[in-house]
Order: sequence, then structure tokens, then C-alpha cells
Amino acid sequence: MSSHRTHYVTTSDGVTIGATVDGQGPPLVFLHGAFGDSDLDWNRVVEHLTGRFSCHLLSLRGRGLSGDHPDLSPGRVVNDLVAYVDSLEQPTGLVGYSGGANVVLPAAAQSDAVHAVAAFEPGIPSQIDEQLQAVAGEAVARMAELVTEGNLTAAARAFADYPFTDDDIAAAEVAGYFEATGRYMPNLLNLLQQFAEHADPADDPAVLGAISAPVLMLHGSDTKPFFTRGVRYVAEHVPDATVREIPGAGHAVPVTHPEALAEALTEFFSVAQQPA
Repeated sequence: MSSHRTHYVTTSDGVTIGATVDGQGPPLVFLHGAFGDSDLDWNRVVEHLTGRFSCHLLSLRGRGLSGDHPDLSPGRVVNDLVAYVDSLEQPTGLVGYSGGANVVLPAAAQSDAVHAVAAFEPGIPSQIDEQLQAVAGEAVARMAELVTEGNLTAAARAFADYPFTDDDIAAAEVAGYFEATGRYMPNLLNLLQQFAEHADPADDPAVLGAISAPVLMLHGSDTKPFFTRGVRYVAEHVPDATVREIPGAGHAVPVTHPEALAEALTEFFSVAQQPA
């Protein structure tokens, strides 16, 4: 019998936040990166995990199974994740990829139900240098132009110049990742604008210092230096943090190295679940 199911929670402002759920065992809640939804980002990874964990592929408002809403501010999306975790009413692990890592970290500081966190390459604003800031600005501007023209696949490809390496882009092209995620580019533009207008809680030492759960910070060996700096920054401020490198990976690790990432997650969360 299939274990595939769904789970929903309604937020304090009336938005339905949903996840596809598969597997049996302790819950792990996964959050996607900037491009897509959690089914798109995590499907290759969780197929290696469902024998040991209940994998909740949760998407932000306006993505996947979740309802849409114009408020995509950092505090709001963190509260959405906390509401979902608290609805499970049991100790829960969090896994965040890229922009999703920026959400799971402050959520862990808020919810007592979070027993462990794995975060892959959050984008920490204070760690960006002028050169990368220019690259990011150009990528977002070009993406916005293409969204206006209705060329959403090209918009996703244009934004990829900021976080992805050349190898990441080539692998994403083969996987059809930009075609699949293009529909979310208008939502992404809104998200980026609102995150730019507010302080990112994942960049706040006080927030990171309030995380009592163990945290695994992950990065690819071949990723851009900005992401490596962000991983180290978080690890320096979280009381119980370790850092692990995925050999040969860039930023698109759920697409390019799903098995290696699943192995790291299995090892970390299996140990985190053991009684002290």
C-alpha cells in the first residue's frame, strides 16, 4: 500500500499551507529553494529517505499545494513553517535548500518541536560582495524583463546565473528544471522584493544564537564562495553546528548529487533522533 499522502495547515492570516508526504518514520519537513517547489527540488533526494523517515515536501505560499497570498515577507513565511511544524505535534527535523535554508533556521529558533536542522547553502545577505551583488542585480533585472514578456522558462534560466555554476546550469537544463520552475518566476520576483525590504532573520546573530537544536550546515565543494561564506557565518553563530561538504557539488545539489545529499541527511538525522 502506498504511503503517499498530503498534510495541510491554515495560517493565522487564512492561507492554506500544504505538503505532499511520503514514507514512514520520524517526520522531516523539507523546504525548497528560490526557483521551484519542494516536490521539484526534493523528489530525487527523498526517494532515498522514505524507508526511514516521513518526508513532508512543504512549499511556500504560492507554490506547490500551498495557497497564494501577496505577503511573502520573511517573518510571514517563517511563521507559516512554524505553524506547519507545530501541527505535526511531535519532534520534527527541518531541511532547507538555498532560500529555504534561510527560512528553516529562524523557524528552528521559534519552535520547540524542531529537534534538528539541516541547511544547504543559505544566501546570507551580509556575506555578499560587490562583484556578486552586481551579478545578482543583473540576473534579477533580466529575469524581470523576461517575466514581463511572458517568457518564464528563459526568466528562470536568467536568474540561474546568480546562484548556479556552469555545471549546475548544464545539469538543470538536462533535467528540465527551468521549464518546470518557470511558472514560479512572478512569485519569486515578489519574494525577492519583500526580502530586500526586510531584514533577513537568518542573518541575525541573535536569531541564530537562539537555535538550541543541532544544526548541520551543508555546502558543495565546487559552489560559489558566497555560499561557503554563508555556511561558515551561520556555523559560527549557532551554538551546536557542524559543517559538511558534498564533494563535486555546486549549488544545484538536489539535482546533481541527490544520493550524496540523502546520505548526509540520513547520517545526521539518525544520530539526532537517538536519545541523549
